[in-house]
Amino acid sequence: MASSSKSEMRKEQILRAAEKIFARKGFHDATISDVSREAKVSDATIYEYFSSKEELLFSIPGKTTRKQLEEIEAILEFLPRNVDKIRCIIKRYFWFYDSHPDHAAVTMLILKQNRKFLEMPAYQDVQEMSRLILRVIEEGIAKGEFRKDLDPYLVRASILGTIEHLVIRKILLGKPERLIDLSEPLADLLIQGMIPRDGEKVYHIRLALGSDEHGAEKPTPRKTPAKSDRSNR
Repeated sequence: MASSSKSEMRKEQILRAAEKIFARKGFHDATISDVSREAKVSDATIYEYFSSKEELLFSIPGKTTRKQLEEIEAILEFLPRNVDKIRCIIKRYFWFYDSHPDHAAVTMLILKQNRKFLEMPAYQDVQEMSRLILRVIEEGIAKGEFRKDLDPYLVRASILGTIEHLVIRKILLGKPERLIDLSEPLADLLIQGMIPRDGEKVYHIRLALGSDEHGAEKPTPRKTPAKSDRSNR
């Protein structure tokens, strides 16, 4: 048991060293020797745990992403409203990337550009995070908290796409200095487009060609609200 625990600690030590080196030097310019020096182990020790530099890269997000997912799920259990869950998810993402800049750089600038990563087990944890957001949106629609005509996949893409854009901007330009400061403004902006507006009705208009000798369908007359008769005032 002690040996297994020591082995896990050594593996985690290597992963954190690799994360730092890849974030600072880039994946292609970094070497296994760079990682071994940072981890204070030999090159041979790294190869005991990882068969290649690429496998080492693909292993970085696994445990960190699972822990992030577990912590978010634990918090969401205490939030009955899906609106608050969306706020929590956005804030948690920004807090995480503020607190883990090396992980942010590896994830956003290296892993997302690598097609092979999509086939790795660690990518399943990333997908599970994405599915969690989708479930929160779908539950909000079902409960009437969000508009019935929302496309959950488009909303999720809007949330993750905006977060990724801001994180990459911080990595490359150093701005904003604190992502967490944008969590509430972003949540407000997105949620305002998701919640039903008071007294608002959504109309769907279907356009069709007029009927002709071939029997094409006629358009359905569009009803308009009755106007008040000002002549009676």
